[in-house]
Amino acid sequence: MTARATARRRTARIAVLGTVPLALIALSADPASAHGSMTDPVSRVSACFAEGPESPDSAACKAAVAAGGTQALYDWNEVNIPDAAGRHKEIIPDGKLCSAGRDKYKGLDLPRADWPATAMTAGEHTFTYRATAPHRGSFELYITKDGYDPTKPLTWADLEAEPFAKVTDPTLQNGSYVFTGNVPDKSGRHLIYSIWQRSDSPEAFYTCSDVTFGGDAAGTKTNSAPAAVAPDDTQIAEGAEKSTVDHHGHGGDGGDGGAEATHQPKTADESAEGTETKAKSAEAMAASTGPRQDGSAADGQRLAETGGDGSTTPMALGGAAVLATGAAVLFAVGNRRKAVRRGRG
Repeated sequence: MTARATARRRTARIAVLGTVPLALIALSADPASAHGSMTDPVSRVSACFAEGPESPDSAACKAAVAAGGTQALYDWNEVNIPDAAGRHKEIIPDGKLCSAGRDKYKGLDLPRADWPATAMTAGEHTFTYRATAPHRGSFELYITKDGYDPTKPLTWADLEAEPFAKVTDPTLQNGSYVFTGNVPDKSGRHLIYSIWQRSDSPEAFYTCSDVTFGGDAAGTKTNSAPAAVAPDDTQIAEGAEKSTVDHHGHGGDGGDGGAEATHQPKTADESAEGTETKAKSAEAMAASTGPRQDGSAADGQRLAETGGDGSTTPMALGGAAVLATGAAVLFAVGNRRKAVRRGRG
């Protein structure tokens, strides 16, 4: 075997090993993209997930499963559009607001008056949005106009023209965004539509929350809908095993998820060179934006605002250490390859 062939094989082996630190740092930086859903008032998808995807209690949630399957409920925190960029009305058709136009969640668009609902009153209300992957961004809450008919497909025209609540980068408390808004005076059954538009990405998330005014949560005065209940931590943890949501990318159901394509290198040398470049970039990024010991990012932002909380720090620090080791190995490989080439010259 020639010296050149031996060098190539050694480079390929070490390059493969060098990708492991990069993979580990990707895992340790969780979460990379935002996911979540409204839990007060409870969104349709959250209420049905809490009832149990395999055997929901309410007639509406049973109908949603019959229409779209159980996976939509296991993926309750991903009713999103990866490239929305504020173009909500342009890209979500009338009649598909609750699913964000995604076929996977079409069961949430069913027009009916018996969706599990949350009792509401006019005036100041504290809203809660469970964020399984928090990120910076803004929330806008709209409510349906007087005369709203829940038995007809929801359209943009059914919503008030302006949001009654709007907030940017709200406080993250115990895994949920919490903010207040002044709820308009309404009566009977209505719907609150939320839009969470990330400021660090074009991705946006959407929820439909059924609410009742003038009656209790079970609707004894306004309708026959059951009370909506949000999923608890145990349900979320147990359901995660069957979720297809990937916090390191976008998508989960094929065509409309926005998954990025991957490209395989042609040769071992190309693989080593590409990985070395990525390692250098990742090392620079870690140096400029990595977490500090006080739990803040290098630019002064708290981790809770950029995709984590205090518990993220050990993982991020450990990942940075692994990355540094991998980068050192890759740089050594590059130097060795250059030396071999000089020896041939």
